[in-house]
Amino acid sequence: MDSDKQLDAIRARIDSIDTQLLALISERAKCAQEVAEVKLAASQSADTPPVFYRPEREAQVLRAIQERNPGPLASDYVASIFREIMSSCLALEQPLSVAYLGPEGTYSQAAALKHFGQSAVPMGQASIHNVFRQVEERQCDYGVVPVENSTEGMVGQTLDCFLESPLQITGEIELPIVHHLLAGKTATIDSIQLILGHEQALGQCRHWLDSHLPDVAREAVASNGEAARRAGSESGVAAIAGELAAGLHGLEPLARTIQDSSNNTTRFLVLGRETIPPSGSDKTSLLVSARNRPGALLGLLRPFEENGISLTRIDSRPSKTEKWTYVFYIECEGHLADSVMLRVMEQLEEHSIMLKRLGSYPRAPI
Repeated sequence: MDSDKQLDAIRARIDSIDTQLLALISERAKCAQEVAEVKLAASQSADTPPVFYRPEREAQVLRAIQERNPGPLASDYVASIFREIMSSCLALEQPLSVAYLGPEGTYSQAAALKHFGQSAVPMGQASIHNVFRQVEERQCDYGVVPVENSTEGMVGQTLDCFLESPLQITGEIELPIVHHLLAGKTATIDSIQLILGHEQALGQCRHWLDSHLPDVAREAVASNGEAARRAGSESGVAAIAGELAAGLHGLEPLARTIQDSSNNTTRFLVLGRETIPPSGSDKTSLLVSARNRPGALLGLLRPFEENGISLTRIDSRPSKTEKWTYVFYIECEGHLADSVMLRVMEQLEEHSIMLKRLGSYPRAPI
């Protein structure tokens, strides 16, 4: 058989498979509609609002898909495809509104789209505080905020907001951060007089900037999306931002992949108002404060060690209530509903003057 006939035969198989996929996706969407009808009927009889989005259920489904994936597509790619199918089906039940640190084109928006899919309704906010407020006031269903970067550390604004907020953490997102130096289509690297970026982005590209553009002024702005917007409208200005911002603002890369670390990754937290049941692979976040005395931190950490709980993160922030006193942000493996975690919480309460449970949530599935 010649190559043209071989290609025609393969294309015919692809067409047949696509027809089957379309039928199965449509059947899945109809199931989602039936789920919505059942939930609405149950909520009316119980006089409680229906819960359409189940983070623990989505995490379980995505993990199972990755485990069963036979290839040749990588498991993360397959999971991302199913994330979009699930997002579209969920939109048939109830479209989700998601607040993020805006404007358009930020990594926070990219993280929100990665976690909730393209069918979610993203709503950019001017500050991390505003993201919290939008969810607290029920103007948005969920929020996405940055909490940690692999090279620049914790995001203090996010931890400070948790001190006052009643919101729960309902999920986490890990997003590889790839920075480009972007400018208008007619700009050249020699014409740049000012480089804009979020303070974290400027820090993540510090060595590259020192080596390649040491004499060009740098200015921190509220977000990389804002930097891209200004670079698109001001001559002589370049922005540190990603592909999403470049496409939204019509920018071209003067230099690609300028972050100092090839493993540069930012973790985001998903904010919600409800407690999330166990998914089988969970993390828990806490805020804890102890009296300022010798061995105070050791007393807070000992319950985790004694009960075999692995800590994944610990950081400190000024308490803002008393000079030289601190609040510790602690992340650990496990769920607050686990019997061992209940025991740890009891022991922590004995050693702390403040213990705030920020929530248990599924590990980032993709």
